[in-house]
Amino acid sequence: MSQFRTEIFLKKSSFLINYRTETFFIGSCFSDNIGKIVNDLKFPVLLNPFGVLYNPVSVKNALTLIIENKKFTEKDLNFASGKWFSYQHHGSFSSPEPEKILEKINLQTHSAHNFLSKTKVLFITFGTAWFYRLKETNEIVANCHKQPSKLFDRELLTVSEIVESWTKMISALQKFNHDLKIVFTLSPVRHWKDGAVNNQLSKSTLHLAIQEIIKKQNNCFYFPTYEIMMDDLRDYRFYTDDYLHPNNLAINYIWAKFCDAFIEDKTLQIAGQIEKISKALNHKILHQGTKEHKKFLINLLNKIKQFIKQYPQIDYSKEIDYRTKELASISKCYVKYVKSYKLM
Repeated sequence: MSQFRTEIFLKKSSFLINYRTETFFIGSCFSDNIGKIVNDLKFPVLLNPFGVLYNPVSVKNALTLIIENKKFTEKDLNFASGKWFSYQHHGSFSSPEPEKILEKINLQTHSAHNFLSKTKVLFITFGTAWFYRLKETNEIVANCHKQPSKLFDRELLTVSEIVESWTKMISALQKFNHDLKIVFTLSPVRHWKDGAVNNQLSKSTLHLAIQEIIKKQNNCFYFPTYEIMMDDLRDYRFYTDDYLHPNNLAINYIWAKFCDAFIEDKTLQIAGQIEKISKALNHKILHQGTKEHKKFLINLLNKIKQFIKQYPQIDYSKEIDYRTKELASISKCYVKYVKSYKLM
């Protein structure tokens, strides 16, 4: 017997992603983990404009506000423990100054509205069917922002509630963007504070709801993140030290499966070149300002310049600007060379 695991093999999807495919990731940890890789590889992507969201209602509410291009005001914020925050957003959207957090929220919402209108593929990850309802307003919150538990009621969504609300949401999404493909995923991260039984009840509820949604809706699909982690990678060596979150080895494995399903082969070759450029960009120079440092920067800029001539749709403007300024600061004798790289 030579087979010691139950590997999940995936076929290519009926639609594929390349460097001209706008993709939108929203929801729980899969959105952050895979979305970050997609972003680092320079795909046109938008990642969690409201921060990480866990339950289906909060994800739906965020997408609704994005479609509406909601402009938040101070009336939409709450103040406690010395900070202003929105119950519709993750804890990263908070500040002692309301003007700053409103600027961040409204900028993200407006950018997401424009991006969603041209998005080709929307990846939605559900994390838990448990949610918190603010007693004072009866509002389902995306994040409790470390406020006292006595302010909230904790409830579990039913399959029918999720299916009903998301049937309406998908209609709104496809009315807003006729060409949109929607891929659902289920986060493999266990919510251990709920306990083993309640976590499994939550995941089962989400799984049943997703499959019911897909049956009823056109252009809706499922990617088996949960199954890959729970069955294919059935071992604690694929987890971080908390034994709940996938580690980098697992994330990279799931990314490879994601590529098998959704990324064009030619696009993967381009991504490989980008990865090499990224490693060079992140390379730490031991001896700053030396002849070798100057040579390294010149070669790196030449490499990026040649790459974007071949693939002009990929944006390296920030990297070029940063590195040319670095080169200029090293030696004035390179000013003429640097000017040839400056952005128009």
